[in-house]
Amino acid sequence: MPANGNHPLKLQFGLINHESRYLTHEAFGFKVNASAPSLKKKQIWTLEQDPKDQQVVYLRSHLGRFLASDKDGKVTCEAEERATDCRFLIVAQSDGRWALQSEPYLRFFGGSRDYLSCFAQIISEAELWAVHLALHPQANLLSVARRRYAHLSPEDGEVAVDRNIPWGVAALLTLVYRDGKYQLRTCDSRYLGNDGKLCAEGKERGTGYTLELKCGKLAFKDCEGRYLSPMGPTGTLRSGRCSKPGKDELFDLEESHPQVVLMAANGRYVSIRQGVSISANQEDETDMETFQMEIDRETKKCMFRTSKGNYWALVAHGGIQTTSTQISADTMFAVEWLGHRVALRANNGKYVCTKKNGQLAAVSDSIGEDERLILKLINRPMLILRGENGFVCHHKNSNTLDANRSVYDIFSLHFSDGAYHIKGVGGKFWYVSSSGLVCSDGETPEDFTLEFPEHSRIAIRGKNGRYLRGDQGGNLKGDGLRPQSTALWEY
Repeated sequence: MPANGNHPLKLQFGLINHESRYLTHEAFGFKVNASAPSLKKKQIWTLEQDPKDQQVVYLRSHLGRFLASDKDGKVTCEAEERATDCRFLIVAQSDGRWALQSEPYLRFFGGSRDYLSCFAQIISEAELWAVHLALHPQANLLSVARRRYAHLSPEDGEVAVDRNIPWGVAALLTLVYRDGKYQLRTCDSRYLGNDGKLCAEGKERGTGYTLELKCGKLAFKDCEGRYLSPMGPTGTLRSGRCSKPGKDELFDLEESHPQVVLMAANGRYVSIRQGVSISANQEDETDMETFQMEIDRETKKCMFRTSKGNYWALVAHGGIQTTSTQISADTMFAVEWLGHRVALRANNGKYVCTKKNGQLAAVSDSIGEDERLILKLINRPMLILRGENGFVCHHKNSNTLDANRSVYDIFSLHFSDGAYHIKGVGGKFWYVSSSGLVCSDGETPEDFTLEFPEHSRIAIRGKNGRYLRGDQGGNLKGDGLRPQSTALWEY
């Protein structure tokens, strides 16, 4: 596992046929068709590799069933377990599209609408599928060969692949899908060109890449048929000379955990600058004051990881030190969300408080001023939200927001004393209207607070105390009573 403890993201995508329609798995009768005009839940497929033969893949639908083809080319998607008929090979084309070949019968899968089969002996347009990734587009990029992470190096005007840990906002890259190709967008809203230079607009020909898959890893092929790879001692990311992807050209996309700074009641930032003890005694934000929040999937408790890779841990007499390299009960803290502030409860049942000398210790039975902390998210200046029905996007004909779109808008997040202001594409602010709809044309900023209730999800609370949720009609509303599934957002 990489040094920052992240897992590679599962490859989830939509498959688009020659008529620009998505492969769909219907819940009714488990029928498969290619009729949908956009990528939503029913159009998402997960790629799973065969552990014994990495060339063989399985396609699992949103219902957990596997795509299959029999010897006569009949296509079904009912199998709950991997079987011989579920085995496919990906035959990648020069334009980035895939042909899917049945591994046992060597026939190709294709067709349109309700007429899908896997019986073609040769590849025609009807057997070619464009790949639209369904991952949340913000991630960390890991070079397979170098085992180092990509990050924006603003002083050199490039993306460098030389970080052991993807730390801070510079390590956040956004995958932008445009006209069937992907672009890599840095945190300062520039796009990576195939010559290694960063472009402001993203409309230049050299900024678009087709994605190829090899042994479960990604390769980025540019408009000239060459592949991105890290070059030179700093690992400058640009296209090399290779026309076939080797290990140097392969990457993993990994989930990007939230990274935060914490300010105590004394107005100082919590830091590890003084050694292993955690103390609120600094006035500026550096890597020493930045902590990665990792939410445990089962307990929903939070672990705080330092830039050196160690975890906060409860020690004797309620002390908190960064001595642990392993996750345990003593590295987990329950977070209580108090509007613009948070409180942390350690494994001994006590709340973390700031002592007179700035040291943090879990010794309090209740929450007072010394137990309150300001938590500031620093590695999401650009906010992309995906809920259970799709992405959040401006409504075409009104000032409201949709929460069920296959495309996304990028919003900007501005911190304000424990709360956040969310700014839309036109520079106007989000607010919750009297009818409960979230609108995006505010002249003045309105406070929203963020909560991290579970792994890879946030909940957003309006100033009315209610949670932002997507309703059945696809509207974004600010009336949720609890952070349930409709009010949880990938970010």
